[in-house]
Amino acid sequence: MDFSTELYKVREKQQVSLKDFPTSADGGMDKETSVELLNNLKKELFELQEKLYADNKKSLLIIFQAKDAAGKDSAIKHVMSGLNPQGCQVYSFKQPNSEELDHDFLWRHYKALPERGRIGIHNRSHYENVLVCKVHPEYAAKESNVPITQIDKDFWNSRYSSIRNFEEHLTETGTVILKFFLHISKHEQKKRFLKRIEDGTKNWKFSSADLDERKLWTNYMEAYQDAFTETSTEKSPWFVIPSDKKWFARVAICQIILEKFKAMDLNYPVLSQTELENLEVQKETLLSENDSNN
Repeated sequence: MDFSTELYKVREKQQVSLKDFPTSADGGMDKETSVELLNNLKKELFELQEKLYADNKKSLLIIFQAKDAAGKDSAIKHVMSGLNPQGCQVYSFKQPNSEELDHDFLWRHYKALPERGRIGIHNRSHYENVLVCKVHPEYAAKESNVPITQIDKDFWNSRYSSIRNFEEHLTETGTVILKFFLHISKHEQKKRFLKRIEDGTKNWKFSSADLDERKLWTNYMEAYQDAFTETSTEKSPWFVIPSDKKWFARVAICQIILEKFKAMDLNYPVLSQTELENLEVQKETLLSENDSNN
């Protein structure tokens, strides 16, 4: 593997232009090599997940955002397949329902946060409220009960501030946050849309609404750039992952998660001397049992 994950990290207060981030990369490897590497990385993840659960002091929140057909679902499937499912929670956020619309825009996301010792994976997230809602301000007006004429720069700045405060609170109370944007080219999206249309097993993934959103490509790019500029912090960073090659994106994501796990300095609980002595007593009790009575 020949790449630094820092290449894809959005620095705090960086003025983001997505044109500066590649959509295609291979990290100095080929697809076959990436499969073996990904399997090795997942083994390390599994071991560290066990420590996260045993340590029970922190949680990990992983956020995925992307344009249509960028590979969020497959990235989650391949990267997280090596983890213990009992320690993971995956949420996929759709349009808010009537109950959710009666609360502030962060409410349903707060409910979905992972508890200590667990990993939460959000397939789309609270960022939809400054992405799709910014491209379609009528959605923001509906869910905020604010007239569309008041959906202006101050409105979005307030939302960015709410998100920063929300994430700062989470990090201060033990939740480590990683945010991934799967960055694909318009040409690659076209190829994947065509594959969904031509492959009968993938027809269900395609919707004519996808093409309507594709027409707004520039609007979405601007919304993403603004969101990353306003909300990437040192403690809650965004990573813009080249995703034209899905196999590379999976390796890069897995490597970044692994690096974050290692930085968390997780440890198995250490028992007190009294507890250790009690274990020896329990051990002797077990060894003295007469197995023939079973």
